[in-house]
Amino acid sequence: MKIALVILHADPRRGGAERYTVDLAAALSAAGHNVDLLAADAAGPIPSVRTVFAHSGALTRAGRYGQFLESVDRQLEAESYDIVHAMLPVNRCDIYHPHAGLALAALLRGHEKRSSAVMSRLSQIGNQLNRRRRRFAAVERQLLTRSDAPVVICLSDYVKQSIAEYYPLPSDRLATLFNAVDLDKFNPADRPQSRRDVRERLGLAASDRVALFMAQDFARKGLAAAIDAVALVCEPALRLIVVGKESPAQYIRQAASRGIASQIIFAGSTDDPADYYRAADFFVLPTRHDPCSLVVLEALAMGLPVISTIRNGACEIMQNGVHGAVLPDPNDIPALAASIRELCDDAKRAAMSQACLSLRPRLDMSGHLDRLLAIYENAK
Repeated sequence: MKIALVILHADPRRGGAERYTVDLAAALSAAGHNVDLLAADAAGPIPSVRTVFAHSGALTRAGRYGQFLESVDRQLEAESYDIVHAMLPVNRCDIYHPHAGLALAALLRGHEKRSSAVMSRLSQIGNQLNRRRRRFAAVERQLLTRSDAPVVICLSDYVKQSIAEYYPLPSDRLATLFNAVDLDKFNPADRPQSRRDVRERLGLAASDRVALFMAQDFARKGLAAAIDAVALVCEPALRLIVVGKESPAQYIRQAASRGIASQIIFAGSTDDPADYYRAADFFVLPTRHDPCSLVVLEALAMGLPVISTIRNGACEIMQNGVHGAVLPDPNDIPALAASIRELCDDAKRAAMSQACLSLRPRLDMSGHLDRLLAIYENAK
């Protein structure tokens, strides 16, 4: 098939959706398909994949999005594709794959992902004033209310329920497809020396119990809760590595105010998250909303027990108490602390790690690709 994958930024460093799209382009190409990647920018070339730059040089984010849409439309008029698979709202596509959840839900209810009433209200006002968010939602609404609406890929049942709340789509327009992991890239047996190397670089001792937090939206993904929980555990050997490009200033102050500044290590962004998984003992992501967190699946594939929440679609593959902990309430700091304390126990963590590794076949990109190609065939 000739396939167009559409994403605003084809840069894996930006987050899970971008990393998934780049990996998917490579996998589809390796399977013999003709793949064009339509993006405003890209981190670099992908073997046998053509990147078509949908340039957008406007001054505002809303303006750049509008120009991106126009550029994508011109490309789709100039070339014929068997499948147009879009990761964000566009004017037309065969497959709509909203990795961050529905744009309309983000506009109307995104403020509910904030922890405090004040921040929630400020976020609500910000959403209403945000021209790009409004444009995203308007384009999505037009796309999904058409008589020839695309098939919407739901990353989890959690996402499927949200879509049903906002758009009365028939069942043949909905498909559930769990995220997948490149198991060659995320192989715990590879580069075993990197565990020691990363720990030494970060000043960690071999005896430290290391939790890993990796995200691009610290507030929504629950970093503040994770820091408070580390303080509550009162375990001197516990360390929390925070990986992400966001400014850590407010969280550095929070850790200092809790008296645990030395236990929270801000590592910045990374091009190679696999080595951080190798350096860690378990993974923590007390998110308030995540359609299907790719970092959680990567952590499981690397044998890391995971602590996350029922508001994360990725946890649908986990069994609470077997692969880690799935918390009912992302704001329940004592429960989060209790789960962290449990995973500081070597024997319990080792048993959970083996259970996580047994999930690897279910996370494989090859099976994911087979299911995706069947969705493509039904959408044509």
